[in-house]
Amino acid sequence: MSAVVEERELRENPLVEGLERLPVHPTSLVIFGATGDLAHRKLLPALYNLAHEGALPERFELVGVARRDHPDENFQAIARESIERFSRRPPNADVLDGLLSNTRYVPGAFDDDDVYRQLDRVLREFDEQAGSPLDRVFYLSTAPQFFPLIAQKLGDAGLQSPERVQARLVIEKPFGYDLASARKLNDDVLEIFDESQVFRIDHYLGKETVQNLMALRFANALFEPVWNRNFIDAVQITAAEDLGIGGRAGYYEGAGALRDLVQNHMLQLLALLTMEPPASFEANRLRDEKLKVLEAIVPPSPGDVPSMALRAQYGPGDVGGEHVPGYREEEGVAPDSRTETYAALRLNVSNWRWAGVPFYLRTGKRLARKVTEIAVILKPVPHLAFQSSGSIGVQANQIILTVQPDEGVSVSLGAKIPGPRMRIRPVNMEFRYGTSFLSESPEAYERLILDAMRGDATLFTRNDEIEALWGIIDPILTAWHEDTSSPVPQYPAGSQGPSEAERLLDSGRHWRRL
Repeated sequence: MSAVVEERELRENPLVEGLERLPVHPTSLVIFGATGDLAHRKLLPALYNLAHEGALPERFELVGVARRDHPDENFQAIARESIERFSRRPPNADVLDGLLSNTRYVPGAFDDDDVYRQLDRVLREFDEQAGSPLDRVFYLSTAPQFFPLIAQKLGDAGLQSPERVQARLVIEKPFGYDLASARKLNDDVLEIFDESQVFRIDHYLGKETVQNLMALRFANALFEPVWNRNFIDAVQITAAEDLGIGGRAGYYEGAGALRDLVQNHMLQLLALLTMEPPASFEANRLRDEKLKVLEAIVPPSPGDVPSMALRAQYGPGDVGGEHVPGYREEEGVAPDSRTETYAALRLNVSNWRWAGVPFYLRTGKRLARKVTEIAVILKPVPHLAFQSSGSIGVQANQIILTVQPDEGVSVSLGAKIPGPRMRIRPVNMEFRYGTSFLSESPEAYERLILDAMRGDATLFTRNDEIEALWGIIDPILTAWHEDTSSPVPQYPAGSQGPSEAERLLDSGRHWRRL
């Protein structure tokens, strides 16, 4: 679909009123690790879709930096192939040519000073072609050990503070391996760049439903009055995957589920769900409120960890009609590995709004299905007048925010079953992005790349947030690392997860079925 046709449809659709785009300053985007998997699958397709929608600045230039030695034309061909394969819409040839025709490539090792001299020369050429200097965004899509090195080399080359324009550094997760390494990385990066220039990316925050969580709470009088311990009984946050580790044993053995998803994505969801209303949706005001919540989650002592956290691994099982191996049987995994592919936690937010409300978090690979959701379970009604045979009965209302795969919100209500008797059963009221806005939600990276170019840090993580996130998880990691004798529970691939996870829930509660 052409941009002109799409724009006309937007004008004719009253549901998208207000979706006009904010201007972006002319920008040169430099992707370090431009031939890697993240760039291949996410970043380059996201840039194409931004170009297709006319969201990129009028003057936009792209530079790839990686070890492999390619001429510019080869990298353009690689980028074209990535976009054709992974773009959420079939690419338009004219838009694709416009995006890639002037794309440049700088080969070399990240510790080679000549790489940064070449990069400086290319960026200056773009400035000359434009007739004015362009903002610069350096996107670190590399292995984590290169983050401080690249930041240092950019500083040595003077690329972190160009004259008359902005320079920004986008850093992918994982930001640190534990609390100590996260602090060290913050110190190293902030020696070169100012905090206002650093954009620590968590792609979950770019998902529409995650952002809609703030709209649901703060734009609807229906929900905010009950968003507290007086009405909410418990919260479950789930990030389940049906896939295994694939060929990522090298990464996953050193990370595990707790580092991979809980420390960043899931705790960010918890913070947005529980924070106080910010005075305005300005980056630092929003992040101040998230930080207050994270600091209100008291880190467990080593002795508390067994009662509030559980790790497990998937064993052999059947997924989609296919028999799959267990984690310890995967290529590259040690046969006695203790790395968790499943992690579940019970956390408490020790403040006035949330005191006494348990927050249950779980994530795992090779589970029954792929779903990321937040389930807010309200307290039951105080008196049950409706009791009749054949009635499912009055059940606690639930507000379910589905982050993926089907973005939307549903609210469960008690309703009368048609017939002569007063029989009650739960029914759902649902909102789905695709049907309500007659369009496909943009990929998270599209929003986040655009925000980084615009300099809007609202959906990015600040340095003190990073340390607060690690502060919650670090004691659990330490306790698991020191425990070398307790058996690691196993669960069959394709199942609901380990039965041992039920012990984390208070009496009478159960995990939602996947």
